[in-house]
Amino acid sequence: MTKIKYLILFCAVLGVAACKKDVSYDEEAQFAADTAAIRAFISANNIPAVAQGNSGVYYQIYDVGSGNVTYSGDTQVTVEYEGRLLNGQVFDNSNGTPRMFTLGGLIPGWQIGIPLIQPGGRIRLIVPSYLGYGFQDKNGIPANSILDFTIELKAAQ
Repeated sequence: MTKIKYLILFCAVLGVAACKKDVSYDEEAQFAADTAAIRAFISANNIPAVAQGNSGVYYQIYDVGSGNVTYSGDTQVTVEYEGRLLNGQVFDNSNGTPRMFTLGGLIPGWQIGIPLIQPGGRIRLIVPSYLGYGFQDKNGIPANSILDFTIELKAAQ
């Protein structure tokens, strides 16, 4: 009788596992889609942003700031910021209160963009999904979202 219970349990588990969708993520296709969407957004909104190498991050420097900070993953940055989706929906901001972070602990898009300015600088970063929160929902940010940040760098050390 015990063997029958185990057999039924095994079949039930196997049946549930077989019903699970095969979710695959094509990084190259997503990168191409993000790049096309970013370029269309920049063009439609007349944003004078430029690409940061081949990273996929586009940026517009409002003010370069001053100083000679050499950035590393351990650099402490104090910023005021606002993050939006491309539809303009604000998903996060510092509410006028400077916040301190370790650069290496931030999303890759910020790790690429913040070193383009010095303290006192202000930059807009348009970040492809894989350099933001990727293919999973994160705190109300839909999967594969392109992120649009305005960041003012108050201090870096």
